[in-house]
Amino acid sequence: MVSSFAPRGRFSRAVRAGLLVGFVLAAGMVARELTVGWLGGRWATLAFIALPAAVTAGLAPYASYRRRDALLWFIGPGLFIFVLIAWRLTLLPYRDWAPRPDEAPRARWLRDPTHAGLWYLPTEMRQNTA
Repeated sequence: MVSSFAPRGRFSRAVRAGLLVGFVLAAGMVARELTVGWLGGRWATLAFIALPAAVTAGLAPYASYRRRDALLWFIGPGLFIFVLIAWRLTLLPYRDWAPRPDEAPRARWLRDPTHAGLWYLPTEMRQNTA
């Protein structure tokens, strides 16, 4: 069932995406400082990169990205990818991007005036069969 609420505007999305990116980078800095205290400076950069990479890998499928895109943190453009992921996450469950081929059977193109031009992809509800 599609929500009757209008999707977020650009300013609200930008603020939420900025907060998400800032939180992940701050957590990486805390991890770096804790690593310097425990293991010395040699592992500090790895700790700073590993935490945001793990968060990126966890959130990437929700934004139609692959988990392996998190490896880009280790060669440079990881922050750019995470900004794109954060921007997409702030609009969920609506999407302003086309679904991947494996998501297409579950996605619906919305036509009502409030949500026109957006895709809706319901989240999967897993039931315990135990």
